[in-house]
Amino acid sequence: MINSKSIAVLPFTNRSSDPDNESFSDGLTEEIINSLTGVSGLKVIARTSSFAYKNVNEDVRKIGGELNVSLILEGSIRKSKDKIRITAQLIRTSDGFHIWSETFDRQLPEIFELQDEISLLIADKIRENYGHLDVGEQLFKVSTRNVAAYQHYLKAKQLYNTWDMTGFASAAKEYEKSIAADPTFDLPYFGAGLSYSFLGSWGTMKKEEAFKRVNHFFSAGNMLNIASSTRFYSIAKHLFWGLWEFDKAYKSLSKAYEMLPQDASNNEFMSEMNALVGNFLLAKKHIESSIEINPLSPTHYYTKAQILFLQDQLSEAIAILDKGIAIDPTFSISQELRISCSILLGHEDTFRKALDSFNLDTGKLFHALYRLVHYNQDFDDDLLQNVYTSRFKPLLAWDLYVLVHKKKYNEALELLRKKVENRMGQVLYLKYDPWLKPLYGNETFREIVLGSCPKNNIITASPDKTRSIRLTGSEAEEFREKLMAVMESEKLYLEPKLGLKDIADKVGLHPNKLSWLLNEILHKNFYEFVNEYRLKDFQTRAMDSKNRHLSILGLALESGFNSKSVFNDFFKKTVGRTPKDWLKQQQAQ
Repeated sequence: MINSKSIAVLPFTNRSSDPDNESFSDGLTEEIINSLTGVSGLKVIARTSSFAYKNVNEDVRKIGGELNVSLILEGSIRKSKDKIRITAQLIRTSDGFHIWSETFDRQLPEIFELQDEISLLIADKIRENYGHLDVGEQLFKVSTRNVAAYQHYLKAKQLYNTWDMTGFASAAKEYEKSIAADPTFDLPYFGAGLSYSFLGSWGTMKKEEAFKRVNHFFSAGNMLNIASSTRFYSIAKHLFWGLWEFDKAYKSLSKAYEMLPQDASNNEFMSEMNALVGNFLLAKKHIESSIEINPLSPTHYYTKAQILFLQDQLSEAIAILDKGIAIDPTFSISQELRISCSILLGHEDTFRKALDSFNLDTGKLFHALYRLVHYNQDFDDDLLQNVYTSRFKPLLAWDLYVLVHKKKYNEALELLRKKVENRMGQVLYLKYDPWLKPLYGNETFREIVLGSCPKNNIITASPDKTRSIRLTGSEAEEFREKLMAVMESEKLYLEPKLGLKDIADKVGLHPNKLSWLLNEILHKNFYEFVNEYRLKDFQTRAMDSKNRHLSILGLALESGFNSKSVFNDFFKKTVGRTPKDWLKQQQAQ
């Protein structure tokens, strides 16, 4: 069943003549996604899955079914010099009904306020139509007023999201341009730091030089003293993958998670951390949350498969990897893990078919490794050198695996110790790696595990942050009576543009608390509550002989309905027939 409070923000179309504005349009879309992700109780599809529909002309009803959401936000952006026009439409996926649409004409420097305005409007419209949400006073907050710095930052994020070493390197440079344009803008410092962290952790840059840059950018960002989910997440990533300081990494990630518990990346990272300490049930829970939020992300399927791989559930891991590879057939880390699982399982036919379909220039290595593992055939060590100089950049420790299965255990243990001392990501999960089973009983292996792996109690449960907006029983009754009195005496429902905040001001209650009151006490969303008054008013007017000269639509508009489609939609859902049929029946009586 589709959650009614769920939305996908499709990439806003670039209507500008300049193709360079594409990154601006994509960046604005991503920031609206990020802003809405901060609304507690709202399911927001993550960027990767939303952007799978970029330049795809597909019916929103089909997209809603594929992403399992009830709402789609789509729009366009036209940017010319210092002027910008944004159009946006909120569409119901069950029937393609347009709930809301608006056009915004602004000066470019106003883009920061506009992004927050759009995000707040969307959150309000969802709350008014579908039920209670806790909506903050501000959803989008960016710590720069420099448009050039912001544009470089958006372009850097786009490069970073390619998830390859070339992309990380290009993103780092673009983040540095953003910093140069506005040294007080905190977010690009953490983007640059994290980019260099990955470049150093996986050997694209010398680790000493890369981490020196990480420290520089993180220190400069921390000096700005701005707490954000991005900051805590970036620092946690470096502490985890780069430095293996797991306690500190968990504490930093917990802060990011508490700020954005519905963020797919935060949940995926929580999954990785729990897998490291063997808490596979909680790891699975977090990665399944990521997949629900971001169902078209190959990285999440990889992470879920890795959890199964570490539990030696290899066939199950292959099934999950195949789902991710179907989404992105070029996603190399999923290809590599699938090859790994196939070799260990010993299913030669499926191994060969998979390897042939991936069309890797390292096929000889994997065929030779298969023969070594299952037939104890000689292995040509030159093949290992080839894999590290090929276009295929290995994630797994193939050099270590070869030594283990050649039964050169002392050499394997020495190499493992060096990799651990160098904090290589390849061996972070060494305690559970199925390839290292022959070493499990070895005392030196147990010593290495004991000295490098975190204790299982560093993570005891998922961090949580509940933002409950409740009224006591007496408060709820007091404001319920006040609400009814105001609606009857002032007939607020006759105002077509009436919103939740308008009534909240009249009643003297915070909009979040009024939303909670309507949903939890009256068991209605805002539009059900207001439109019931409008419907009753319409029926009274329609039965008054003085109004027989007026059309049905005219009467509906006088009763406060703001459009024919909204009136007809609500009337049929509530009464069970069209307004015209109902009126005929009443007049015939």
